[in-house]
Amino acid sequence: MPTITAENDIVTHINVFTTAPERQQMLVDSLIETVNAAREVPGWLSASIHRSFDGTKVTNYVQFANHAAADAVLRHLAKGGFLQRNAALGQVAPGQYEVAYTISAA
Repeated sequence: MPTITAENDIVTHINVFTTAPERQQMLVDSLIETVNAAREVPGWLSASIHRSFDGTKVTNYVQFANHAAADAVLRHLAKGGFLQRNAALGQVAPGQYEVAYTISAA
């Protein structure tokens, strides 16, 4: 389960893909395979895949214990061809983040 809190060492990797509506589900399926492969790497924590209602976007929110774990997962996925396959299904804008602030209703 994702943990969204400020002031920890967790690295959040957010990929925002732009795709054609007819390819959106293929991209979601590919990302599901990708995150299941990533689970094998120590330091991988969680993943959440989101799809837009208009069919043109898919966002993948992934958390790692730290930068070293994030690098290890990305190397593992590149070696397995996952990153290349996902990029073939949509244009991706990747980024790594830290949580700066959170607030909730409670």
